[in-house]
Amino acid sequence: MYTLLNYRKSTQSFPQSFALGGSDQKKMAVNFKIHYLYILEYINMAHAVTIKDIAKELGVSPSTVSRALKDHPDISPATKQQVRDLVNKLKYKPNAIALSLRSQKTNVISVIVPQIVHHFFSSVISGIEEVAQTNGYNVMIFQSNEKYERELAITQEIESNRAEGVLVSLSKTTKNFQHFRELAEKDFPMVFFDRVCEEIESDKVVVDDFMGAMNATEYLIRTGCRRIAHLAAPQHLLIGYHRKRGYISALEKNGIEVDDTLIVKCDTIEEAYEVVPGLMALEQPPDAILAVNELTAAGAVNALKKLNYKVPAQVSVVGFTDGLVSTVTDPPLTTVSQHGFQIGEKAAAMLLERIRHPDSGKKPSTEVIKTELVVRGTTRPLG
Repeated sequence: MYTLLNYRKSTQSFPQSFALGGSDQKKMAVNFKIHYLYILEYINMAHAVTIKDIAKELGVSPSTVSRALKDHPDISPATKQQVRDLVNKLKYKPNAIALSLRSQKTNVISVIVPQIVHHFFSSVISGIEEVAQTNGYNVMIFQSNEKYERELAITQEIESNRAEGVLVSLSKTTKNFQHFRELAEKDFPMVFFDRVCEEIESDKVVVDDFMGAMNATEYLIRTGCRRIAHLAAPQHLLIGYHRKRGYISALEKNGIEVDDTLIVKCDTIEEAYEVVPGLMALEQPPDAILAVNELTAAGAVNALKKLNYKVPAQVSVVGFTDGLVSTVTDPPLTTVSQHGFQIGEKAAAMLLERIRHPDSGKKPSTEVIKTELVVRGTTRPLG
């Protein structure tokens, strides 16, 4: 009987009958041998060893092989050893896809972020991967590119890819949450982080944006600033709303009147180049800027320098997210650290808890991560 084992042995060497005489014939033989070996390699790759192959070689049933691999007590030690020996010889590996179909587990979680390019989100992903891999899970990463339509398509793709759960940070254009509501109605494990949706009852991990903005604004006030502008995120995003509220609360606490002309929607570096010149053209220009993220803050610094303002002697600047950008601006940027890695770790741990204990009855909870002001060169020193 020509079995798989015989087939594999037969492919170890080139048949001697193909060796021809003469120089031209030898060249033909070499070329033929090369093509022959390519074909054999392709066949070997295509014919992955299965439990049925092993069973056929040993003359036993596939179920016997399967139970032997699981060290079942009904299988004799001799048979178990035969199976192990052949498994090693044929380099058999279980089919991960087949196993996942049988167990309904894929050990895959998905992550949806607005843009991976931002240091904050890459830090969060690092934290997620650390927890996931420690617990035997793989991570599938999607980015919405700040587009609602893309985010909608991703949620549908996640279900078809059989992920066991999803971690989500909303795109800034998302105002309709029906796609996430449908996942929640199916009891699909889901945790929101940073940009969260309050309309959906689920676990959440958020930054204390209110206190982060309030503390940063109060620091600017303590350094002598009074005309503090705020480059804000869209207000339908909770991070934008809370940071603006923190900024306003700090002004009110310190008896400084809120000037609406100093509050501008501006959350990209490109918008900063457009908005900052207009702010500095006001009859009473700002002496400080609190930006909603570090890229916008970096854009503000560059725009001020182009206008020949000295940072921080004439205008101080503070951003959010303590990433690489904050350390390479000139001068280095004072910023609010959001501890992205910690957010990722906590969000992943909460999701895995939901996946492992779907019937626990535990009510959704919100974890709040404290911020920290990292003082560098774009703010004046305290008096």
